[in-house]
Amino acid sequence: MITGGKSFVTAPPAFSNDAKKLLICTGNTVSIFSTSTALQITELEGHTAALTSVIVVPATTPAGKILCYCWTASLDGTIRYWDFSVPESIKTIDIRFPIHSMVIPGLLGKPSGSNKKPLDLFAYVSAEAANKQKKEPTVSDGQVKKKQRNALGGQILKCNLTESHLVAGATLAETPKPEFITISPSGEYIGIQEKRKLRIWEVPGKDSERASYRKIRLHHTKSFTALAFHPTERIVAAGDTTGRILIWRGFGNRTFSAGVVMDEDERPGVREDDDADSCTTWHWHSAEVKVLFFSADGAYLYSGGREGVLVVWQLDTGKKKFLPRIGSTVFYLTSSPDPSLSSISCADNRVHLLQMPSMEIMKSISGIKLPGSVPELMKGPCSNLVFDNAAGLIAIPSESYCIQVFSLFDDREITEVQVCERNHQPGDEVTVVLNLVSLSLDGSLMSTVETRLSEEGIGGLVSLKFWARASQSKDFSLSTIVYEPHRDAGVSGFAFHPTRRMAVSSSTGGEFKIWVSDYKIQQRYQNTGWTCHAVGSYKKKPMTAVAFSFDGSVLAVAAAMVITLWDPEKNVLVAVIGESLEPIVSLSFIGKSEYLVSASRGSSPQLSVWSMSKLSASWSYKLHTEAVACTSDDSSFAVLALLPKSTKLEDSSESILHDVDGSILIFNVGDPVPVATWFVRKAKGGGLAFIHMNPGLSANDTSDGKPAEVLLAYINGDHEYVLFHPHGEQASKHAVTHRERHTELEDSAGRYGYASIYGELPEYKLKEDETPKAPLVPSGRPWETIFSGSSHNLPPLPKLCSVFLESLLERRTTVVE
Repeated sequence: MITGGKSFVTAPPAFSNDAKKLLICTGNTVSIFSTSTALQITELEGHTAALTSVIVVPATTPAGKILCYCWTASLDGTIRYWDFSVPESIKTIDIRFPIHSMVIPGLLGKPSGSNKKPLDLFAYVSAEAANKQKKEPTVSDGQVKKKQRNALGGQILKCNLTESHLVAGATLAETPKPEFITISPSGEYIGIQEKRKLRIWEVPGKDSERASYRKIRLHHTKSFTALAFHPTERIVAAGDTTGRILIWRGFGNRTFSAGVVMDEDERPGVREDDDADSCTTWHWHSAEVKVLFFSADGAYLYSGGREGVLVVWQLDTGKKKFLPRIGSTVFYLTSSPDPSLSSISCADNRVHLLQMPSMEIMKSISGIKLPGSVPELMKGPCSNLVFDNAAGLIAIPSESYCIQVFSLFDDREITEVQVCERNHQPGDEVTVVLNLVSLSLDGSLMSTVETRLSEEGIGGLVSLKFWARASQSKDFSLSTIVYEPHRDAGVSGFAFHPTRRMAVSSSTGGEFKIWVSDYKIQQRYQNTGWTCHAVGSYKKKPMTAVAFSFDGSVLAVAAAMVITLWDPEKNVLVAVIGESLEPIVSLSFIGKSEYLVSASRGSSPQLSVWSMSKLSASWSYKLHTEAVACTSDDSSFAVLALLPKSTKLEDSSESILHDVDGSILIFNVGDPVPVATWFVRKAKGGGLAFIHMNPGLSANDTSDGKPAEVLLAYINGDHEYVLFHPHGEQASKHAVTHRERHTELEDSAGRYGYASIYGELPEYKLKEDETPKAPLVPSGRPWETIFSGSSHNLPPLPKLCSVFLESLLERRTTVVE
């Protein structure tokens, strides 16, 4: 089983002491990347839920830079201590509360002398409160229901890492929800932002389980979104939802240092009784501030937000410079022990490595593109995730008008295609939508369909673009642009011919077009590309889906609720297959068989298998289909279906079925009973594909005459994916839940009796064991050895008979004359 597609930006990363490695929280693991190559080296596995914090133990001496130890915290309620050079887990502490954030001040303070007894090491964690998930029974209409109690949902707790237990009675705060904890670079202060106030605690110099804490609060008129402490002075900066940055100088002088109380006139910008000497406001960001960070010398303040711009403020003068066009919202800025290296984590699931102080982006660690926001009216009827089955790649549209080509085997980005330019600005209205992406069978051709939305009914435009990739290159280049390929109508479907440079596009305007390209002419004349070869229609019905057969000899086009079969060479209608209940949104030929599978949506969704020889439906189910994948060789296919609300397994006693909302069904084309079934999570917006196993991953390749091994790839709505053997037991782990029984499917084939309730009983055919049998060498005393072995594994009857008869027969030698 191969898993991937994790988010790289759910928590701040951490550099190793030699700045040669970057530790990134990726789901349940910590992925360790090389800062010189931006490639993954290894990972830390052991947590059972998402990680929220990773903290590298800093080196106290120059020789200590080779040490590789870190602490991690997770939503599984555990804190782990690791040696990430091996890698292995050394220690585990279970606090029994999901941890959302963790800081360890003792790692940042000055080390104690060798003649002193080492102090206990303490961590401060932001965890879910014990009563957050507690429910009270209520009675409504005679039924007992559970009601969520309105209670505090977060708490700041203290944990003794040396003794491996929570400190009793040391709850620093209770909050409506778990908050992110920020620590000062010196480890003297920790703080959280809670709506319109900051809460700051002073960490005792000699921390212990009985230590007392002094704290202050700073107030504002808007909600805070970011917080940072100055490395040497008592200065704190905070950003709010409007883009303003507030800087308090001399905070806590009265509380922490027993300083002189100044009059309100002597404290400019400070609100009410807040404990600070002054407060300054800077404003450049147009939207909320996401990240604040002081430079190591405290002379500069870095800020970032939704504009995709990193701003560098000179603390004394307020002057600023910029790192523009990052292209996405900035989440975190992390410094390294090497002052010339830092990283920024962005919302497009990328971590950029920066050369400081010039802020030049040297390398980028790119994860899979996360789902973006698309207007509901512009969403396509089917998943817009496209697979390259032979190479194990997936093409994913992104919010920045790019197509990311991502390797499912390597879990990394291969290339990115900029379909159209976009200057990232926060709060921009969506003006362009990538409707469709399609790849050819060999992955050398790609097509994209983009729609530029009209403004007040003016300026709408649909563009069909053809892209080509050279055999030795991984980058796509633009070949042809076709504006308004179907006049004023949008493009509803697209498919490439499996063997020729031919393609077909369908339109809701009632027509489909066949496109051709002469590769030799295109190489000679750069301005020659794809041209329209033929146009077809059927009774002016909207064309909603298209597909080529495995050899390209038949073109299937869905005309609303019927399927039309065409000869693509002559553009001649060959046949029409019967009608479905709703408009068809997906068509696929099932391998090399004579069958075609279609999916329709609406009030009466339907999955149907059609026979082209009989021109009729073979069988069908009333099923809400999200995606369909067909094998290229045999006659099986997989379906990703959304479970109806009435059958969702929300109240199941099995915790493994929690939040299940879909299922994967594998069918043989001639049998409506699924061969295998899995329940999955986050099925909405997901995709399926049969991927050919990389020869480098398996020894069973085509060299022995057998077909290459095929894996089933499932990617969910959050773009997390898993590759597994569709008929293997290993699929029962992690992303999918394998079940022996399948969900209730409403068969529309008119079954009755036992079959209408439980389905048809499968035919059991006795298959001969293909394992080569060892030759039997009869001995003179067969009965002495024939029953040797375990008692539960007796020899079969045919073997007993053959041995018995051979022992009675007289062996003769054949004489050749």
